[in-house]
Amino acid sequence: MGGIVAAAMRPSRRGPASAARLRQVFIVSVACLALYCFLLVPDYSLDSSRTVVDTFPNAHARAHPHSSPAWAKKLPPELLNNRFLTSAQCAAAFPGLTKEVDDVVAKGPFALARRPHDRGPLVARIRDGRLYILSYARKSDLSREMLQHRSATLHQIAAALLTAPPSEPLPDTTLAVNHEDDPVSPSFSYSRPADPSFDGPGKHYFAVPHFSFYAWAIPTVGSFHRASAAVAALESRLPWPAKSPQAVWRGTTWFNNPRAGRLRQDLVAAARDRPWADVQPLFANGSNALPIEDFCRHRYVVHTEGVTYSGRFQYHQLCASVVLSPPIAWMQHLTHLVKPAFSSSLDGVARTPPGTTSRPGQLAPYPAPWVRAAWPRSHDPGQEANMVFVAPDWSDLEATVAWLERHPRVAEAIARRQRELFDGGGYFSPAAEACYWRAAIRGWSSVVRTDGQGFEDMEEIPWEEFSLKEIHK
Repeated sequence: MGGIVAAAMRPSRRGPASAARLRQVFIVSVACLALYCFLLVPDYSLDSSRTVVDTFPNAHARAHPHSSPAWAKKLPPELLNNRFLTSAQCAAAFPGLTKEVDDVVAKGPFALARRPHDRGPLVARIRDGRLYILSYARKSDLSREMLQHRSATLHQIAAALLTAPPSEPLPDTTLAVNHEDDPVSPSFSYSRPADPSFDGPGKHYFAVPHFSFYAWAIPTVGSFHRASAAVAALESRLPWPAKSPQAVWRGTTWFNNPRAGRLRQDLVAAARDRPWADVQPLFANGSNALPIEDFCRHRYVVHTEGVTYSGRFQYHQLCASVVLSPPIAWMQHLTHLVKPAFSSSLDGVARTPPGTTSRPGQLAPYPAPWVRAAWPRSHDPGQEANMVFVAPDWSDLEATVAWLERHPRVAEAIARRQRELFDGGGYFSPAAEACYWRAAIRGWSSVVRTDGQGFEDMEEIPWEEFSLKEIHK
């Protein structure tokens, strides 16, 4: 031991030559490392977004569904706010994101015909990564709200172009962009029919993100970022037992699809004066309207579609609450991620004639044949479901709420799976939105045919100019 100590304390005999050799070794090592980084690592590793995906190998890990209020491990904000992801990074971060695009592209090519007037979907051109407007409805032909919706959607497309990774430039193409509620084929539309009989091989609906993912200029909503942050703040301090057990709904009763009959009127009638319900038609002055995040204060949120889809759906999906709805009839760009449990599959839930527009013995079959075709599976409420479908005449709504109250752990798990997927999984994030838009543009470009339609002869307006002239009343 003493020899070792003595040796350790003995002065070093290394001279200047030894120190020079060490410096040479260090310099060569640094040079080799630099060569490895720039020559051997794949190109995508040098993209600024590369580290965002790869730094979080366990980003999709999830907590137990019955744990504390921090039950959902949200993907990191560095990923969710990154609009520059490549296609491969998008697919890795958000599995199944672009199913709607993939399905419509699989139908094959279609022709985009030029309309003889400016009504109908706006027609735009993408060339060299820039957006140009070819034909559009005049401001005088659109309401203030429709102008806002059109503007928001065009802003979304322009942002997707601006943030496209240089390694993946978007193709030149001609687009039809529909900003009305009713979907139009072929076009980018906010929804498509869920009933396969209305969405056959000859229909080409490209479901795209709703304009509200940019912003919705109504006092109870605002920007999607504001609403999402408000929901997150509320959910962080409101555990399931503290939420109201009442099923909540607000809306206009006249806003129904003809196929749905008196859906909203029947809901109000079925829930009137019921202790389990906070269901109210909106007053004319809007005084009983709720900030969109306040729906999340309730364990159960009743959802109704409108003339077609309902723009509030994605806000309800941010909640750790059970969304109760008749089977969804209009598929938005992420509705395919819904895993419904049908109320008819819940043990002990029976339908009772609501005593409104229906009478005993006149209950319509549920699920209807089109529902079975569109939604062929009822998911296990204890293990998979993230939403509950009820009868469209609301004849089992009260019984479904009662069943969920008797099974609080199951109800809470359904609610948490919903928020865990759409918020925690990032499917409503800026990154996922940009990923989806670019996939939609690529998909559309691969199957649209415009030869001989005269689009190439049309005068084009750069988006930047259009955005100043044709947006506001």
